[in-house]
Amino acid sequence: MIDHFDLLAPLYDLVIGPPDPARLRSLLDIPPGGRVLDAGGGTGRVAAQLRALAGEVVLLDRSLPMLRQARAKGLDPLAGDVTRLPFPDAAFDRVVVVDALHHFAHPQAAIGELLRVLRPGGRLVIEEPDIRLGVVKLVALAERLALMGSTFFAPAEIIAMIGAYGVPAHAEADDRFAAWVVATRE
Repeated sequence: MIDHFDLLAPLYDLVIGPPDPARLRSLLDIPPGGRVLDAGGGTGRVAAQLRALAGEVVLLDRSLPMLRQARAKGLDPLAGDVTRLPFPDAAFDRVVVVDALHHFAHPQAAIGELLRVLRPGGRLVIEEPDIRLGVVKLVALAERLALMGSTFFAPAEIIAMIGAYGVPAHAEADDRFAAWVVATRE
């Protein structure tokens, strides 16, 4: 099977820009010296923004060509699967997933792993294209036609996936394309 992200890696940052840095900083609210996991972080477009705000930022992705792009930004990324994270329980203060959940083969299992590695009091922030919007429905169709295996979720569905692990979450809409789902592990 073709890994589309291996093919897209050299052009990805030119086509897909980073999320709003102010909103990302506000929603993550990284504690001083905090440890952050950027899961499905690809080329490091988010991790690179967070470096100055955290004690440590760990980027994990499965696409080696995407990770080469991240290394070119001075990051030290890890290759891995979000459903089998190579970290102990409660290893991170913050976990962020930007524009990636719909690409995870097993999103429910991935969310369980992301919550497992999140410390009590830690925050999970997921930014996803909002499938309720017409333009996102067109993107979903294009990805389906490209055989990317993507499954897009409405914010309420993401909240329910998180809630299945007993963690409360809420959604914040973005006017243009995305929704942000924020969960705090108690």
